[in-house]
Parts: sequence; C-alpha cells; structure tokens
Amino acid sequence: MSRDLAIAVLDAARARGEMIATAESCTGGMVAAALTDIPGSSAVVERGFVTYTNAAKTEMLGVAETILAAHGAVSQEVARAMANGALERSHAGLAVSITGIAGPGGSEFKPEGRVCFGLTQTGHDCLSETVEFGALGRDAVRAAARDHALRLLHAALIA
Repeated sequence: MSRDLAIAVLDAARARGEMIATAESCTGGMVAAALTDIPGSSAVVERGFVTYTNAAKTEMLGVAETILAAHGAVSQEVARAMANGALERSHAGLAVSITGIAGPGGSEFKPEGRVCFGLTQTGHDCLSETVEFGALGRDAVRAAARDHALRLLHAALIA
C-alpha cells in the first residue's frame, strides 16, 4: 500500500512542481524512505529530517525547548513546530511531520499508538492532528503512521 501511496504523492508533487520535506521522529525516516524508494523521486523529495530525540528536534528543526517542556514531544504543538521547521530549513514548499509513541509502552496520558502529525505549505497555516492507532505493536504503528503521512501529503497536493 505504501508504494502506491508514495507513487501517487510523487506524481501529484511533480504535476504541481512542488518539493517535499519530511520531519520524522517515531517513524525514523520511513516516509522519506517510502518516497525515495521510487525511481525519479529526486525531482520532488528535497530532504528528510530524522529527529528522534528532543535535542535533535531543537537543533535541526528549531523546535523551542519551551514547547517541548510544556507539551512533550508527542503533541500537536511539537508536530506543528517540526513541520514548520522542516519547511523553513529546506527548499521545499510542502512539509509533513510525525511524532508519536510506537511502543511498546506509553502511559495513561500518552498511550502506545498515539501519533501526532503536522502538515504545512508555503503561504498556508500549519495543520496538525492526532491519530490513536492503538497498541498494534511497534511495526504496525510505524507503518500506519507512514501511510497516514503519505495520505496527508497526497491530499494537500491534490487540493
């Protein structure tokens, strides 16, 4: 499924002349990998940031330590800051971000399977959302998050 989604994203981006950046935490680069697995992706994939730690989010994407302290890494606020940071620190016009708890583990307040997404485009406000995938297991949560991010990119490109 992710290959078909990735092809659709790349085709839509190519048709619009749009470059894409990714900012990933819990998926560790899976969105960027899904896109770059497709020949010709270099025409639209500008760069990907893997920011697994809070320090990486701050250093690479400019996520404010105050936002991390107030909301935690798994939050829509951080997802928005990650997406905005990826857009600002790249030559892309569209950026998606992912931060979540793939598992195992989690807490009562931030359960396993909670993933926050950010999506921003040049000239538009950053959108964010949280999806509760549930305790599907680490691999399944990460794959579901990757596919959701690809769907977000595709929807933005065909809007």
